[in-house]
Amino acid sequence: MTRIKTETVYECQQCQYQSPRWIGRCPECGRWNSFVETTLPVSPKSAGQFKSVTQSQVYTLKSIPQKDLERLLIGIGEFDHVLGGGIVPGSVTLIAGEPGIGKSTLLLEVAAKICQNPKLSVLYVSGEESARQIKIRAERMQINGERILILAENNVEQIISEIEKLKPSLVIIDSIQTLYTQELNGVSGSVGQVRESAAKILRVVKSSHTPLFLIGHVTKEGVVAGPKVLEHIVDVVLYLEGDLFHTYRILRSTKNRFGSTSEVGIFEMEQKGLKEVVNPSQFFLNDQREKTPGSVVVATLEGERPILVEIQALVTKSSLAIPRRTAVGIDFNRLVLLCAVISSRTGVNLNTYDIYVNVAGGLKVREPAIDLGISLAIASSFKNQAADYKMAVFGEVGLLGEVRKVSREEQRIKEAQKLGFHKFISAETARNLNQALKEAFG
Repeated sequence: MTRIKTETVYECQQCQYQSPRWIGRCPECGRWNSFVETTLPVSPKSAGQFKSVTQSQVYTLKSIPQKDLERLLIGIGEFDHVLGGGIVPGSVTLIAGEPGIGKSTLLLEVAAKICQNPKLSVLYVSGEESARQIKIRAERMQINGERILILAENNVEQIISEIEKLKPSLVIIDSIQTLYTQELNGVSGSVGQVRESAAKILRVVKSSHTPLFLIGHVTKEGVVAGPKVLEHIVDVVLYLEGDLFHTYRILRSTKNRFGSTSEVGIFEMEQKGLKEVVNPSQFFLNDQREKTPGSVVVATLEGERPILVEIQALVTKSSLAIPRRTAVGIDFNRLVLLCAVISSRTGVNLNTYDIYVNVAGGLKVREPAIDLGISLAIASSFKNQAADYKMAVFGEVGLLGEVRKVSREEQRIKEAQKLGFHKFISAETARNLNQALKEAFG
C-alpha cells in the first residue's frame, strides 16, 4: 500500500488563517490559542494524478429510487427504540457521557447481542484499555463472544487496515479522543487529531457500509469534548446520562438522521451490566408511600414517552434572613418563580419558610408540565395535608397563577391509568392554582 506524503499547517479555528508553525495569537482575527494542526488538501496539480473511481450522477428528486432501510436490530429494545428501529448500514453513531456512566459496558452488551447471530461479527477497538481489561469486564458481565474481535490500538492507520482486512459487521471505537494519525504531530485528544482521526475512519466505514459506534468524552460542561465538527459529521449523537449514585441511566438522542431526536431509552445499572427498564414509571415510583404530605405524582414526558415520577417537597420554618430554596432534579429558577406565584396568587405565604424540592429516584425533569406537581407538593407540605396517592397531575403554571395545557395529555393519562391512578388534575379540570388546590385537598 503506497502512502502519500502529506503536509500539515496550523489553522485558526476562528478565521481559517494558516501558519506553517503554531503561534499563540492569530495575526488575522486576534484570537488567542485558536491554532490547531491540520492536513493540507491535495493540490490541483497532484489531484490530476488520481482518477475518479465512480462518477456522480444528477437525479431529480422524483426519480431518486426509494428503498426501505434494512436496519440491523441490536436486540436491546431500549437501544433500538432510541436509534429509530435499529442500526442503519454505514451509519456513524457518537455516544458521549461522563466517565464511569457505563458507555463501554453498554456497547460491549451491544456487541454481545449482535454476535448472537452466527453470521455477524464485531470489531471492538479500545484505545484506553488492554485486551485483558476488556476480558475482565466481559467475564463480570458473563459475555463469552467468540465473534467479538478485540483490538487494543491507538493508531488510526493500523485500525483502518484491520477494518479493511476483517470486514466486520459493526465497528466500536472506545474512544475517539485516544486515537492519533501519523500525518499530524499533535498528541491524542488534540482538536486536530480528533477531527482528522474521525474523518479518516468515517471515509472507510461509509465506503464499505459498515456501521460505526464512537465513544466520546465529555467536558465539565457536559458536551462532547473536541471540535464541534465531530457532532456534525456523524449521523447520530447519543448521550448516556444519569447520577452515579443512582442505578438508572438514560440514553438520550440529540441528533438522528434516521429517526426522531425526541426518544429516550432507560436502563438500570446492575452487577452484570446495564439492563433495560421496560416500565420506567413503575421503576421511579417503587418507593412511593401512601398518604404522605409533600408527595405528588407527576405525569411527565421524556422524549415522546410518558413517565410517572414522584415530586417531593419539604416546607419548614426558616431561621435565616433570606429563606433557603433548594431544588434537586428541577431547575432552581423555576422553583423560585413558582414559590413567588404560590405566595402571590393563592394566599399561601412562603416568605418565611425554607423550601426543598426533589424528584425521587434522581431523575432530572426539564419540561414545564411539572409546574403544577411542584406547586401542589409545596402546598401539601405547607398544609401538612396529603394528597390522594392515586392522583397524577400535569400542567404548566403561568405568572398569573393560571394552569396551562401541555402536549400529549391523553398519553400521560393512559400511562397513569396503567398503574392504577384514577384521579387527574390538569388544565382540563383546574383553570388556576386555587382550583387545583381545591381539587387536590378539598
